[in-house]
Amino acid sequence: MWRSAQRARARARARARARARARAQVIIHPPRDRKCTGEQEPAAEFAVGSGMALRRLDVVPGEYFPAYVVWELTLRCDQPCRHCGSRAGAARPSELGTDEALGVVRQLAAMGAREVVLIGGEAYLHDGFLEIIAALKAAGVRPTMTTGGRGITAEIAAQLKEAGLHSVSVSVDGLERAHDLIRKAPGSHGSALAALGHLRSAGLLTAANTNLNRVNQGDLEALYDLLREQGIKAWQVQITAALGRAADRPAMLLQPYDLLDVLPRIAELKRRAFRDGITVMPGNNLGYFGPEEALLRSLREGGRDHFRGCQAGKLVLGIESDGAVKGCPSLQSDAYVGGDLRGRALQEIWDEAPRLAFARARTADDLWGFCRSCAFAEVCMGGCTFTAHALFGRPGNNPYCHFRARTLAAQGKRERLVPAEPAAGRPFDNGLFELVLEDLDGPEPGLDSPEQLVQLTRKPRPSS
Repeated sequence: MWRSAQRARARARARARARARARAQVIIHPPRDRKCTGEQEPAAEFAVGSGMALRRLDVVPGEYFPAYVVWELTLRCDQPCRHCGSRAGAARPSELGTDEALGVVRQLAAMGAREVVLIGGEAYLHDGFLEIIAALKAAGVRPTMTTGGRGITAEIAAQLKEAGLHSVSVSVDGLERAHDLIRKAPGSHGSALAALGHLRSAGLLTAANTNLNRVNQGDLEALYDLLREQGIKAWQVQITAALGRAADRPAMLLQPYDLLDVLPRIAELKRRAFRDGITVMPGNNLGYFGPEEALLRSLREGGRDHFRGCQAGKLVLGIESDGAVKGCPSLQSDAYVGGDLRGRALQEIWDEAPRLAFARARTADDLWGFCRSCAFAEVCMGGCTFTAHALFGRPGNNPYCHFRARTLAAQGKRERLVPAEPAAGRPFDNGLFELVLEDLDGPEPGLDSPEQLVQLTRKPRPSS
């Protein structure tokens, strides 16, 4: 009986995989003025995009499958960044070796993965990273990478190109002063720009990504100009979430009402970027549903795209370097890991693990607070899961929302986050925050200068 049920489940999974591969396709919209030329717009090169949220994951029709995978090859890192959600530095105790990783490549290809973004730590610190890139390419899966760039030399860039890497996004978190402060590594900014140059010279498509916070939010316009000069094709901007080391430094985090300033500025930069031939897209935790929503979410000028809710475990998959699997790479490990690749097949985890299926079953009834009664609740579903969970220990109520901030501002109010409990100090962990509703023109939070990046050290509240 048990073996019969097991065979039946295996047949059902095989049928689902076949239907997904046969029926699903990732839609890349061509530019209006190039329909007859056959020339591909730069944005299309990043339409399913290397850790930059520059992807149109409109899959029609078909079952859920991991179209876009972010794979942490190692937690080893050569920069001690103050905002790092994974607290990268040393390797995890038992990371997948190269042979094990190649087995994962085969499983991803069998499930129909379209793109795999290799991250760390730093992916290039894994001994087998070039072999893994080549295996992905050979399996028909687009390999891309996101990196801080500190160790990317001209030689390594050439090796990446030869191995079959498609594109690279380099993290640039502001102008030199802010970037090096955030990264806690003097010279890091120069290394990132040098990496962009080496990668471009090697023939790789290059992009940049930026974590936005109170340390670097004043750099936005000048940073765009700098990145444009570096020849990037795409730029993702996301907010620094209260995750990992950033949870220890609440002074650096944007307040929800900061979106009233930040979102219109990013929208204006996107208008400029259309003219410059650069794709600018917000990260999945930056939004939502303000006047610039369609502009911000669309890959082409005049588009009408909008945020469609958390895609974790629907079209997105995250893999940690020890084989832990979760629906999104940024999700908190303690709450969202659904299985271990050393113990179960990836397809089985995807099909059967409840922790990977939460977004598939989410309804507006799962929301709470402002999000529960919001006019966009059925579409937005509370925005980014890991960002909300990082604040309150559960998803479903997300104050980092442009529509919400504008609604409160129209009433002369704003929401302010106040740290309540510190994080435990593990990769992808979070503390807890309390939400204060106050007058819009109230004083700024009583924290030290964000440039000091004050670390939260207060003891947790006693349990009630």
